[in-house]
Amino acid sequence: MRIGLIADTHNLLRPEALAALQDVDHLIHAGDIGGPHILTELERIAPLSVVRGNNDQEAWADDIPERLTLTFGGVTLHVLHDLKQLDIDPAAQGINVVIAGHSHKPLHELRDGVLYLNPGSAGPRRFKLPIGVGILHIEDGRARAELITLQV
Repeated sequence: MRIGLIADTHNLLRPEALAALQDVDHLIHAGDIGGPHILTELERIAPLSVVRGNNDQEAWADDIPERLTLTFGGVTLHVLHDLKQLDIDPAAQGINVVIAGHSHKPLHELRDGVLYLNPGSAGPRRFKLPIGVGILHIEDGRARAELITLQV
């Protein structure tokens, strides 16, 4: 199973991001979406799970949760926008992967057996940080991730 990871679009859904996320089985947007049209476009690719970011404050985002816990192929994911707001111990909760956005800085790190991922920003460039998305591969109850830097 391939799960596409995207965050921090801030109302800009780049064609390069859409192309990199084609053929995924599911999509996760880790917040700072920018507008409902972004979600509509992403839902054309695959089923979509989404959390609200700190900039998603208008009425269209009222029903979007701040956190999600999802399970795919025996792998449990916890999704939130800002990793600094993580207030649980993922390992103690049986979570295998934590997915966040907010910093615009790509992250792929293993801590206490938990994989922490931030696909980086797929929207407007912040400072000199890369523009990117990610793919989470789930096979035989295990997760591995690739972060993709987009050439824009």
